[in-house]
Amino acid sequence: MIERSKAFCERAKSKNGWAFSCIVQYLQTLKERVESKEITAGTMKNRYQAVKLFCDMADIPITWKKISRGIPKVRKFADDRAPTIDEIRKILEYPDRRIKAIIFTMASSGIRVGAWDYLKFKHITPVYRNGLVVAAKIIVYAGESEEQFSFISPESFHEIEKWKEYRIHAGEPVTSESWVMRNIWNTKKGYTRGLISAPVKLQSEGVKRLIEDALWTQGLRKRLDAGKKRHEFQTDHGFRKWFKTRCELSGMKPINIEKLMGHSTGISDSYYRATEDELLEDYLKAIDFLTISNENKLILENQQVKRHNLQIEMDKDQIYSKLKELEPLLALKKTLEEQGLLKIS
Repeated sequence: MIERSKAFCERAKSKNGWAFSCIVQYLQTLKERVESKEITAGTMKNRYQAVKLFCDMADIPITWKKISRGIPKVRKFADDRAPTIDEIRKILEYPDRRIKAIIFTMASSGIRVGAWDYLKFKHITPVYRNGLVVAAKIIVYAGESEEQFSFISPESFHEIEKWKEYRIHAGEPVTSESWVMRNIWNTKKGYTRGLISAPVKLQSEGVKRLIEDALWTQGLRKRLDAGKKRHEFQTDHGFRKWFKTRCELSGMKPINIEKLMGHSTGISDSYYRATEDELLEDYLKAIDFLTISNENKLILENQQVKRHNLQIEMDKDQIYSKLKELEPLLALKKTLEEQGLLKIS
């Protein structure tokens, strides 16, 4: 391959127009394959860019503007969808203790699967209102240049806490520095693979493989039909689509959704400065839309009723307090009226 590359460079520099003709011919072949559905326009563009980079690095002069006009336009979005809530509930039935914490977190925060490589327990902080957890802040890509934050639902936070308590009860010395996701250990005597006392971080590839296993086991993944190259929803990225869709349905500001997902908002990156509290208040609108389990939905509704009743009681107390403040004035008014010093027409 190296020898052929050298030969190409030497001939291209010594023979004007030869490299241009070769590249045009090569791209025409790729274009025909795109038209016959053998490859996608995206694949062709990637190969074109690789050839362009090679020629640029080798100082081979090519008029790329003429060539690029013949490159088919690439679709800027995939034709896959977000999973439905029933499909997500089916995934949650997969018999692995970690699956609920993983799915709830990804679906309610919009994080990428790569975020699990950095996530420790210290990066998750609950947010309380009237003694109840209403959300939790999650630091994404902690310590990296891409560090950001998002939020997770109460459903997700409680499931993570259950997973942590299970590990502690099993004998793991869990601390704030412990990885949120770890390998599974074997509790049977005579087995040494996977020790509770020696946790190994579950890498993002392991998280993705776990979700993939759940999809196949639960019957949500099947062999693709002939000619199809993509499943209806992606293994991990589908949960980001779920998050964005549900947040938009809840009425959250689109720019706040993009901020929590770690997307660039163009020139707004330099000017839009919503505070953490403002982002949280907007996110709280979406909690009901992001809650997946029917049981948790009932708990959430019950909490909302309790908060509503508590607010009514607080309002009553305020009214009673105002009436108490008015009692001396009402008494004075009555006295003045009895003495004929105050007449109200």
